[in-house]
Amino acid sequence: MTIPTLNQSSGPAHTRFLGFGASRGDLSVPNDDLVEPINSSDEWIQQRTGIVSRTRASEGVLAVDMATDAAHEAIRTSGVDPVDIDLVVIATISNVQQSPSMAAVVADRVGANPAAAYDINAACAGYTYAVAQADALIRSGAAHYALVIGAEKLSDVVDPTDRSISFLLGDGAGAAIVGPSDTPGISPTVWGSDGSRADAVGMNSTLIDYREGRSEWPTLRQEGQTVFRWAVWEMAKVARLAIEEAGIAPSDLAAFVPHQANMRIIDEFAKQLGLPDSVVIARDIESTGNTSAASIPLATHRLLQGHPELSGGLALQIGFGAGLVFGAQIIVLP
Repeated sequence: MTIPTLNQSSGPAHTRFLGFGASRGDLSVPNDDLVEPINSSDEWIQQRTGIVSRTRASEGVLAVDMATDAAHEAIRTSGVDPVDIDLVVIATISNVQQSPSMAAVVADRVGANPAAAYDINAACAGYTYAVAQADALIRSGAAHYALVIGAEKLSDVVDPTDRSISFLLGDGAGAAIVGPSDTPGISPTVWGSDGSRADAVGMNSTLIDYREGRSEWPTLRQEGQTVFRWAVWEMAKVARLAIEEAGIAPSDLAAFVPHQANMRIIDEFAKQLGLPDSVVIARDIESTGNTSAASIPLATHRLLQGHPELSGGLALQIGFGAGLVFGAQIIVLP
């Protein structure tokens, strides 16, 4: 019996970012509005996290709405026709309607039907996971242009009385268009997880527990010191490996865009990496808060707005969070 040879897809050798978009929650919530339920103060929150205020979305605004707005801007700035986008990936942990996927809805709203569309859950590393997939799928020939989004409405999954995490979280969506390139624009991704410490940050109960009356609505919790130590020491190793895999040196970087988890983590991170003073460090957390999967694209968008001279430079982006999952890559800024 003769077995026919199958065709396999192949694509361009390289990919790059073509444009970014952002949509933050419509409400700015200062620390003073949150301190009473957790018996805290504005001073304590600023000292512990660097957050002065965070953006949150009004009751009628969904994560998918912010994702749509961010996507429209990313498409506009990229110059890509929506009909040419054949892959939409949204990283989120806060989609309160698990089906249909947020990605499928956004693909339809922006005119990218019938793009392949799906959501992924890799917590605060989700955006870097989505970038890794978009890069690989385009280079394999399975897609041509990808819309990659991190979108969260974390105010839907936070307990305002919880002192471990409630004051950290914000709402928003950041989007990017990834497409083919003549030169490398996205480095190999260093990613992974440590499920042995999954209890360090995550939901405190299941929807089944909630349905059966065994728990309140599930909300996020964390062991702050465990997460802090893991993020600073273990993720610095991941960042160094990403730099090595990209074949560059820290001095080649123009920008550092870590997940906006905590200002203390960001500052200690930069110190551990020995970044030169010339590297611009994203500190979007001060006024946006921790937006999980949305934090890196939101921070990148704001960085490019404030520092247009970074265009064409190299940026290290690293996400880390519940799971404990992590992902890092070097990108060329559009």
